[in-house]
Amino acid sequence: MHPTSHFVDIDGVSTHYLEMGPGLEMGPGLEIGPAPELGAPVLLLIHGGGSGADAWGNWRDCLPAYAARFRVIAVDMPGFGRSARPDPERYNYGQTGRNRHMTAFVEHIGAGRPISIIGNSMGGATAIGVTLLRPDLVRKLVLMGAAGLDIANPDPAAKKALASYDYTPEGMRRMVSFLAGPDFAITDELVIYRHALTIEPGAREAMAAIHRHMQTDPMTYPPEAIASITVPTLVVGGKQDQVAVLARIYGYLDLIPNSWGFILPHAGHWVMMEAPREFVAVTTAFLADGQFGA
Repeated sequence: MHPTSHFVDIDGVSTHYLEMGPGLEMGPGLEIGPAPELGAPVLLLIHGGGSGADAWGNWRDCLPAYAARFRVIAVDMPGFGRSARPDPERYNYGQTGRNRHMTAFVEHIGAGRPISIIGNSMGGATAIGVTLLRPDLVRKLVLMGAAGLDIANPDPAAKKALASYDYTPEGMRRMVSFLAGPDFAITDELVIYRHALTIEPGAREAMAAIHRHMQTDPMTYPPEAIASITVPTLVVGGKQDQVAVLARIYGYLDLIPNSWGFILPHAGHWVMMEAPREFVAVTTAFLADGQFGA
């Protein structure tokens, strides 16, 4: 079974997403759209913001397992994957722009009903943004290696490694080796796939715009805003994550009153790729009805 691929206009941006789950028609290219009549709960997966990230690359190993229980949707954010890459002169690639876009997407796929959201890294910051803007649309929240809280790795080499990608396959391999934990097998397929996405027309310009906007429209929120989140929240981290360091994971747990934590040893920034079986098992238990404060 493979996910179906769809496009929808959200906030003026052609937005691509993958969809799997019980009760869905699986014909290629069929636009399903919002389907409140379907009994399966909706789960949205939001990828991170590293060069070459997209819905398929980040979530491919999790989608089939989630689809056994959920109507699962993995979306490409603007500037990533197969979603459009609007002209940076006319589009806000800052966090407020992502929050606005994703909130409209959640309204579309959930037909106004609350859904569960899992966000990784930049996707975590975006999931927080949706929750702060429209808490009525979010049933449960999973933050995995999430941006959003201004606690960073104090080692300047970490920031330098993230900014060093040079749009070559070798540069992609170096970046992946920094993001993943020490036990993650970096395949040629992964490097080639991610590198190819970064050299698509407009991809480099979109990434440059994202980095520029970080100066004035960053991926962080005031601690009091994060502390205002009341939906049940699971915070997941890799013990070897050099981006979302453990201090940030604990910071979320300290601020969000209705929160649980799960930390995997030997994993880095990509727990969903490095340990998909464990990640799906823990998050599915959290998202299930009647569990963890539901």
